[in-house]
Amino acid sequence: MSAVYELADRYVDRSAVLDPILATSRGVVGHEGEMTDYSPDGQAARASLDREALAELSGLRTQTTADRIAAEVMRERLQVAIEQEQAGERLRDLRVIGSPFQTIRQCFDLMATATEHDWELVASRMERVPQALRSFEAGLREGVNRGVLAARRQALACAKQGEAWSGQGGPAFFPTLRAKYAAVTSANGTLEKRLEAAAVDATNAYRDAARFLRDEYAPKAAAKDAVGAERYGLWARAFLGANIEPAETYEWGWEELHQIEDRMVVVAEQIRPGESLADVVHLLETDPARSIDGVESFRGWLQDLMNRTIAELDGTHFDIAEPVKRVEAMIAPPGGAAAMYYTRPSEDFSRPGRTWYPTLGKTRFPLWGEVSTAYHEGVPGHHLQLAQFTYRGAELSRFQRLAAAIPGCTEGWALYAERLMGELGYLDNPDYELGMLRAQAFRAMRVIVDIGVHLGLPIPSNEEYHPGETWTPELMLPFAVEHGREPEDFLRSEVDRYLGWPGQAICYKVGEVAWLAIREDAKARAGANFDLKGFHTRALNLGPMGLDQLAREMDQA
Repeated sequence: MSAVYELADRYVDRSAVLDPILATSRGVVGHEGEMTDYSPDGQAARASLDREALAELSGLRTQTTADRIAAEVMRERLQVAIEQEQAGERLRDLRVIGSPFQTIRQCFDLMATATEHDWELVASRMERVPQALRSFEAGLREGVNRGVLAARRQALACAKQGEAWSGQGGPAFFPTLRAKYAAVTSANGTLEKRLEAAAVDATNAYRDAARFLRDEYAPKAAAKDAVGAERYGLWARAFLGANIEPAETYEWGWEELHQIEDRMVVVAEQIRPGESLADVVHLLETDPARSIDGVESFRGWLQDLMNRTIAELDGTHFDIAEPVKRVEAMIAPPGGAAAMYYTRPSEDFSRPGRTWYPTLGKTRFPLWGEVSTAYHEGVPGHHLQLAQFTYRGAELSRFQRLAAAIPGCTEGWALYAERLMGELGYLDNPDYELGMLRAQAFRAMRVIVDIGVHLGLPIPSNEEYHPGETWTPELMLPFAVEHGREPEDFLRSEVDRYLGWPGQAICYKVGEVAWLAIREDAKARAGANFDLKGFHTRALNLGPMGLDQLAREMDQA
């Protein structure tokens, strides 16, 4: 093992000790019964690890191309993490998705529950929920002391999540989880009592945390949602692995949205000639013949679609390794954010990759938009890419495989995957093409509102929607409803997400454009010899990296 790979290996192991929840998310086993310390001391320990690793990396010489690539990926990720910590971002790490407030609960979704030993680990981790939430609260309090604050909107929205998970308005999460124990294994009275006590304590801890956010933190939190140019630039670099010019990207977002919506009108005409786009969308949303009734029936449909897609793509447009062929469709527990998401397999593939669908209480599921979403989250999107990274254990460094999460690369690939499936004929049904286009318009809309609000940009004077006015959070939801064409409850959650996670919403479209440009460059170089499957193989085997590095590496193919 080279010095770079050895450092990467040690970093992942040490990081797992300091952040067991992140370890579970990454698929690193051995810390399932532990919880992360989110207090200022815990944050300082993780920041110290990053600085030590970066300093050691700077003193290493790379001997091979693989070494060089691994070192560049690690250096870029560590540097941006250090800059975020220095900017105080970890002390206001509170938002409706992707913050410790959610991951303390969501880590249980990824835990095995098949054996008595599995449940002992669940009990151990559940017993640590109150301390984990108190440590998170300590970090937020330190942020208040330093004047580093999350937005009030995020505090109040997270308080509602905590209320939902603690059973206010529906079943509490932890007692529901505990109730599964007797159903999967012969009940052990001692362990059952331990789980029951832990579930009560964890439920009360989330109730107390929700009260803290609503009554103590929110009144002190930042009234303004927009983060400004400096913070936005840092967050965008964290998500993209590239520097962008926000104003230019904002202008491009408008152009992209209009082009997509023009195509949507054409496709809608194929579905119902003479009817408006809005009427066609209403038909697709309400027609029982175009829907599936029942949560379990819908989950089964998603599973069948992914299984069939894997079988058809393998050997034609992709080479799919045997362990990667397993992916599970799951229904997400209630109370979280509204968007579908993916969790990657464990290092040894004992836990498979999984797609998670939040039903938002629905029991009927229109299919027109779900086909391309399944391609995005499953295959050839997130699952195929991220599970392949895991499978490439012998070639990629452990940091690349497990710690180099760069959404511009991964979300850009997933959006590219949607478009690719259209190119390959899988969306020839105009219902499904319109669903893919809606997803594309939705992501273009995100570019506009995310940059527009956080940077306080004006709406172009030639637009019909509030021309010349400066973007505000109040203008986001009506615009999102008009151009996102998703249910308002979903888009309301999405708006909170954009406001609390600056730069994340743009990584899909910006990343997709990067992937498409890379493919076009490869086509131009190869001419008639261009091989799509070969392009995909190199792209997936390269591992995760920032968009700037991705363009450089693929250019050398």
